Amino acid sequence: MARQRPLSPHLQVYRPQLTSMMSITHRATGVALTTGTLVLAAWLVAVALGGETFAMMAMAVTHPLGQFVLFGYSVALIYHAMNGIRHLFWDLGFGLSIPEVYRSGHIVLFLTFLLTACLWLAILA
Repeated sequence: MARQRPLSPHLQVYRPQLTSMMSITHRATGVALTTGTLVLAAWLVAVALGGETFAMMAMAVTHPLGQFVLFGYSVALIYHAMNGIRHLFWDLGFGLSIPEVYRSGHIVLFLTFLLTACLWLAILA
């Protein structure tokens, strides 16, 4: 009998890294922004249709679940924008060494949390 070997040994020893997780998150936030933009379009249609339709949409947005969705959308928007700027720097040839890649990754994460907090503090104030 042949010796039993694992099908994917690299998956058993692979540890997720900041760079791979940020890449996956960048793609996921792109998908989230696409679906969130559909909600934004629905809100604009509600504005155009008049007061009763807009009131229903406003009620949905002010509901705690609606606020959670808006918060998630804002996090996705800010993260995707910050990481996109990071990628633009890479396209220009800046920050490509491993230490710089990790430093810029940490900066993106820090700015995402900071800008999201500032946005929601301004909204709730």
